[in-house]
Amino acid sequence: MSDLRDAAMNSKAWPFEEARRVLKRYEKAPPDKGHVLFETGYGPSGLPHIGTFGEVLRTTMIRRAFETISDIPTRMICFSDDLDGMRKVPGNVPDREMLAGHLQKPLTSVPDPFGTHESFGAHNNAMLRRFLDTFGFEYEFISATEFYASGQFDEVLLRAAARYDDIMKIMLKSLREERQQTYSIFLPIHPETGRVLYVPMKHVDGARGEITFDDEDGREWTLPVTGGRVKLQWKPDFGARWAALGVDFEMYGKDHSTNTPIYDGICRALGVRPPEHFTYELFLDETGQKISKSSGNGISIDEWLRYAATESLSYFMYQKPKTAKRLHFDVIPKAVDEYHQQLRAYAGQDAAQRAANPVHHIHNGDVPESRMVVPFSMLLNLASVSAAHDKETLWGFIRRYAPEASAETHPDMDAAAGYAVRYYEDFVAPAKTYRAPTEAEREALSDLRERLAAYDGPVEDEALQSIVYAVGRDRFDPLRDWFKALYEVLLGASQGPRFGGFIALYGVEETVALIDRALAGELA
Repeated sequence: MSDLRDAAMNSKAWPFEEARRVLKRYEKAPPDKGHVLFETGYGPSGLPHIGTFGEVLRTTMIRRAFETISDIPTRMICFSDDLDGMRKVPGNVPDREMLAGHLQKPLTSVPDPFGTHESFGAHNNAMLRRFLDTFGFEYEFISATEFYASGQFDEVLLRAAARYDDIMKIMLKSLREERQQTYSIFLPIHPETGRVLYVPMKHVDGARGEITFDDEDGREWTLPVTGGRVKLQWKPDFGARWAALGVDFEMYGKDHSTNTPIYDGICRALGVRPPEHFTYELFLDETGQKISKSSGNGISIDEWLRYAATESLSYFMYQKPKTAKRLHFDVIPKAVDEYHQQLRAYAGQDAAQRAANPVHHIHNGDVPESRMVVPFSMLLNLASVSAAHDKETLWGFIRRYAPEASAETHPDMDAAAGYAVRYYEDFVAPAKTYRAPTEAEREALSDLRERLAAYDGPVEDEALQSIVYAVGRDRFDPLRDWFKALYEVLLGASQGPRFGGFIALYGVEETVALIDRALAGELA
């Protein structure tokens, strides 16, 4: 452990870099609250999505990295802003007409259209917690409704009322002139209708902790800011929540980055040091557009998990979080294979190399052995040429290539075979386009066919790759044109595997038969 701690204190892996920033907050003295607090927030107006997974996963990675370099206890809170008013009726829920009658009410005051929970907010909170529990995250859940109503927020709310002018100055700088005229950091919850009101304040009594305002009908009301009768606008709420909980670290997407000075300023105005933050880049779809829940572009977490295991998604999330990345189906095979490459490398690495290896952070140091004897990308090519529609077809080839492998001894291989069949059927098969070989390619393929037909050496990747290389070396310049021809003519794809490895897996006789079919014009 000491070797890993030493390595972690110098590692350039981003979870350790962020953990060291958090630790620096307490280089003079440990936290008075007795722990370091990591937070991740959630707006429960819809179901959890792949961005939620990424945010909680990355925060967890930094938390675990902190625990490697420090003995200070940690907590992680998932905070649900379920006191927020329902601004519009979601399009993907039942009983939308009923919901329309509850617009602007806090989500925890809106009836559950699914009929399973006491409110719509409670339903969505339950979905979030089930989501987080499914992936084994360790966290404490806090509902904004309970946080306000129980009095846990009262001290900070009273302080916000007392320092109202200072906080308003911070906010007004960020608002357009017409918005400034009606803006208030406080949103009263109407005592009769229960709706969250966006109305200007007539008076804020900092000494008494009360606000006075007119509702939409012109009636004047005075309410205490405590006890859940009033909530904060979302930007002030961000900073005030940091102050109330003593948050030490929170990450959020780039779309929040311009608000960071506001969040920090409000936290300071309330007398508390702001947390460390980490701003991650957003995900893009295949066309380079930002993915969003409402437009449904990109890929959902359920869709990813249809084609690959959770660990591959965790690997994708680990990679360059400050760089915008395309989140589309074609990134999955690469993520799977790179994840297993890192697993295989981990066993032989020293402490410094392990600290920088993504799988250390994915598995919190308890890194399993990879049992993937065949790369995922190779399975896809195998599924393609064999037209496999079940994983047992692929196992026929896998067992011949690696006789020691079985579904029982290699469960990750077995799962990958099933994923590969699904991926092949949904993405590879519809996109396959074979072409006929040129005369030069036909001559080379015929030569390769004869050499393979006469081959009686070991069925090993390197030996077979040497044959493929020898055939193309004197005929193609650059040599990659030869391999491109193999992929397009034999596999119906623009790119493919290391071809010697493919022959070893698919079989020498089978590859000879495949070339014969291509030369006979049966593929194109």
